[in-house]
Amino acid sequence: MIHFVGAGSGAADLITVRGRKFLEEADVIIYAGSLVNPELLNYAKEACKIYDSAKMTLEEVLDVMRQAEKDGQTTVRLHTGDPCIYGAIREQMDVLDAENISYDYCPGVSSFCGAASALNMEYTLPGVSQSVIITRMAGRTPVPEKEEIASFAAHQATMVIFLSTGMAEKLSKRLIAGGYSENTPAAIVYKATWEDEKAVICTVGTLAKAAEENNITKTALMIIGDAVTHSHYERSELYNPAFTTEFRQATKER
Repeated sequence: MIHFVGAGSGAADLITVRGRKFLEEADVIIYAGSLVNPELLNYAKEACKIYDSAKMTLEEVLDVMRQAEKDGQTTVRLHTGDPCIYGAIREQMDVLDAENISYDYCPGVSSFCGAASALNMEYTLPGVSQSVIITRMAGRTPVPEKEEIASFAAHQATMVIFLSTGMAEKLSKRLIAGGYSENTPAAIVYKATWEDEKAVICTVGTLAKAAEENNITKTALMIIGDAVTHSHYERSELYNPAFTTEFRQATKER
């Protein structure tokens, strides 16, 4: 059996209870060494074989999985955050499906959730934004033309931008071209929930400057939108005493 496990956003104790159990039981662990907190490997049993996929190709990862299956062993494929976001898991699963190798998927805490916790922010503030766009800049690998940053910026929703810190100046220009003003609140969160986490509040126009001044070049998320500074928003109707829900009647008039 192969378990795809989300390692969480950084801190070792943010892995799920289920994910930790899989790690403790695994005979083989293949982990994304460039991003996963190595402290998580302390949950592995002494006889567990551990492989760092940062130094491996897809074919090499699959070979390890196949051999473990032949040996009747349990494998954990440990990905950063929640692997449904930029995790490259589908290409692994498709091969396993074709070869009738059983697997399951244990979700984890994504770094975009960890970044929100670093800022004590809510992405979906009433009256400010009710949508979150998760995307990245085109770099060495492309993005579909219809998903170009400026086209998303036109929505003025909260944006969480992965894998783009080294292109902060270009990103800033594309955000402004799409409709954000230079003064739109923004944040850069480096290594969310790790011990060396750093969160920097800035604006769309000062993204590149903020990254340079704080020596942040990678392993960071950028968050764009008025929700970052939460300076104005509407009260949620859910807990408004003048609002009736399925579970309680309104107790006062508006």
